[in-house]
Amino acid sequence: MGTVFSFDVRGGDPDAVRAALDEAVAGLHRVDAVFSTYRDDSQISRLARGELTVDRCDPEVAEVLELADEAERVTDGWFSPRYRGRIDPTGIVKGWAAERAARQVAAVGVSGVSVNGGGDVQMYGAPAPHRPWRVGVSDPLRPGGLAAVISSAGVSELAVATSGTAERGAHIVDPRTGKSAVTDLVAVTVVGPRLTWVDCWATAAFAMGSRAALAWLESLPEVEALLITAGDEVRCTGGLATRLG
Repeated sequence: MGTVFSFDVRGGDPDAVRAALDEAVAGLHRVDAVFSTYRDDSQISRLARGELTVDRCDPEVAEVLELADEAERVTDGWFSPRYRGRIDPTGIVKGWAAERAARQVAAVGVSGVSVNGGGDVQMYGAPAPHRPWRVGVSDPLRPGGLAAVISSAGVSELAVATSGTAERGAHIVDPRTGKSAVTDLVAVTVVGPRLTWVDCWATAAFAMGSRAALAWLESLPEVEALLITAGDEVRCTGGLATRLG
């Protein structure tokens, strides 16, 4: 997936936690081997070339493709699991994989777990009693600064994902043109229960541009967002204040 994953685990039996972490990390490596579009021998590359059918791939391939199709439907095509006519679920795999890894560790009875995959974060539980997880959102126009701090106070699961141009340049594709998305935005941060979805929503919202994206994000249940334009305007959904801290 071309990025770094980190785990922050609180509480639980040390042996059970270690076994769960080993399983989760092995699972991330497996996901990379199956879904990488940079590996000619990956199942997703072979599927794109017509050398495999979905039913001959690992079950996770069908699962991810179904999720990607759902994301395409919800975004009205602003998120797409295809690139230049070839199957490419890259935009959903990282969030899905990080969420799955976090669930694997949470399932062994820890009090809290946070998994960070390239800056996108899935959190369960809490780091300590009466203390929420807190995630800093980088300011895309002021390197080293924070645009906001997101808090998990009051919820047992929360995810934060950001799409933008600050770190990787113009890498987000407008699926309607097949070219780099050109909008007034420099970053979109989306907050919700599941990283699988908020990662997709952030990508789609960036491609839409600030006006259409804000209206669309407001329509999604359990989702809040922060949008920053190239003109240094900050726009947010109505309930974002409840997640700041």
